[in-house]
Amino acid sequence: MIRIENISKSNSHRILYIEASAALNRGEKVGLVGPNGAGKTTLFRMITGGEIPDEGQVAVEKHVTIGYFNQDVGEMSGVSAVTEVMDGAGPVSTVAAELRELESAMVDPDRMDEMDEIIERYGEVQARYEELDGYGLESRAREVLAGLSFSQEMMDGDVGKLSGGWKMRVALARILLMRPDVMLLDEPSNHLDLESLIWLEQFLKGYDGALLMTSHDREFMNRIVNKIIEIDGGALNTYAGDYGFYEQQRAQNEKQQQAQFERQQAMLAKEIKFIERFKARASHAAQVQSRVKKLDKIERVEPPKRRQAVAFEFQQAPRSGEDVVNIKGVHKSYGSRTIYDGLDFMIRRKERWCIMGINGAGKSTLLKLIAGTADPDQGSVALGASVKMGYFAQHAMDVLDGDQTVFEWLESEFPRAGQGALRTLAGCFGFSGDDVEKKCRVLSGGEKARLVMAAMLFDPPNFLVLDEPTNHLDLDTKEMLIKALSDYEGTMLFVSHDRHFLGELSNRVLELTPDGIHRFDGGYLEYVERTGYEAPGLGA
Repeated sequence: MIRIENISKSNSHRILYIEASAALNRGEKVGLVGPNGAGKTTLFRMITGGEIPDEGQVAVEKHVTIGYFNQDVGEMSGVSAVTEVMDGAGPVSTVAAELRELESAMVDPDRMDEMDEIIERYGEVQARYEELDGYGLESRAREVLAGLSFSQEMMDGDVGKLSGGWKMRVALARILLMRPDVMLLDEPSNHLDLESLIWLEQFLKGYDGALLMTSHDREFMNRIVNKIIEIDGGALNTYAGDYGFYEQQRAQNEKQQQAQFERQQAMLAKEIKFIERFKARASHAAQVQSRVKKLDKIERVEPPKRRQAVAFEFQQAPRSGEDVVNIKGVHKSYGSRTIYDGLDFMIRRKERWCIMGINGAGKSTLLKLIAGTADPDQGSVALGASVKMGYFAQHAMDVLDGDQTVFEWLESEFPRAGQGALRTLAGCFGFSGDDVEKKCRVLSGGEKARLVMAAMLFDPPNFLVLDEPTNHLDLDTKEMLIKALSDYEGTMLFVSHDRHFLGELSNRVLELTPDGIHRFDGGYLEYVERTGYEAPGLGA
């Protein structure tokens, strides 16, 4: 369906692709992987015609429809979320728009003299709408929005009043409803809670078109894709299998290449030693000459390219008392909505609680109560002896000074730290080379989040409270963070929609449900085994 043939592409001063080729065939579900800045979004844009390669071509079969979801959702306002979604569904949305105009015209007193023509046209348009299954379209649009966690009120309310994250879901819903021949999804798992993520996973598994997607969520990708295209050093390498298979295969290929490289180096060293030893002797002149010619003809094996995955040893946190947080009889309401009604909850040293619950269950509220950024209406929240807390939430980025560069801000936070240690820290969280000279004000939301997280872990507290810490982290940075937090000696309380993160780091689960609060001894994997579901909103 789509063939990428010997493309080369540069972006300002960076070479992204050198004579790279790949293909997306009918019915394939492909994960596109590569480090940040490798050119994943550029490849999507070349497929949709938004950019053209410098050399080579991207060939799309005739009459193939493409739906492209990216993080730039554009302007949305003045219509309901459900209308916005239906507007993206191709020809039927044009017919639906005319139907709405005619309905308005039918009740417009200034157009009474045109009423016969309006009614006649309305009949024609309505017939066409039925033919295109327009009425079925609305129920399908509502089904998709419900899957992405929209309430009925949100579906029918003005889309312009939604936050950026919810508008992102509306843009995604448009593509899903459209069901094109090919879906290009650039980070569809960002901004989704766990329930929506699992629903989307099921939807994409049942989708019969071709799919090319990027995602920083390895579990999500593993369950959907059957092929990986990797961007590596300007080339596109294809692996048959899921993300887990690709990782194993890549490691095996690197190992084989390293062994081949070492064997060849040993052989070359031996030959060079012989040439050096006998080059001055006339009796060995012919042998020396033949070996020099042989060396000239040998195709050199390159050592495998080393990935830029920086490991960072975080300092150990100071020890806290045994009781870290004690919550007694806490009541909390927002308006008429009761979130907690007499909550008792104790967190002890070294426990790693992950909080599960559907949207609005009170996950972030609990974190805010413990962090002290919200107060209970009744009851008490007390931190234990020697507890030093670090709280990471999406608004934690407000602490950054926009006029400072990344490096200046880190230096101002840790004046006693050496330059080398701070550069390594910055590198771990994706700020390498010139990135440390960027002003904080020009950083993206994801970069700001990474910088604040880096500072928090450089001088670690003994109690970490984390609200969606993996948002905007790429796969390599996420792996580094999981590894660092696995070795962390303190106590943790966190909310995350990343199942790999939940599975690797939790040893307790607190589940918030409409019929009460349930505690599980054992981490997320045991919770899934015991309850039979991956998220509480999905039922057993």
